[in-house]
Amino acid sequence: MTHITYNTETQALLSRPAITEAKSLFLRAAQALWVWQSRADSRNALAKLDDHMLEDIGLTRADVMRETRKPFWAA
Repeated sequence: MTHITYNTETQALLSRPAITEAKSLFLRAAQALWVWQSRADSRNALAKLDDHMLEDIGLTRADVMRETRKPFWAA
């Protein structure tokens, strides 16, 4: 599972006044795509856990079903 985070370099780049609006918009859109992909990956991994593993992390199959039914853009 790949995790891409919103790092300080990206934040610094977005806060630079010289950056154009189009570049800023592109960077925000790219970050949203990374977050959405990370959520989808995490939910897919969660769905693959067996009941014993879920019990170890304090979740039930119902918790997993509720989480995996969310669309990728929902937190």
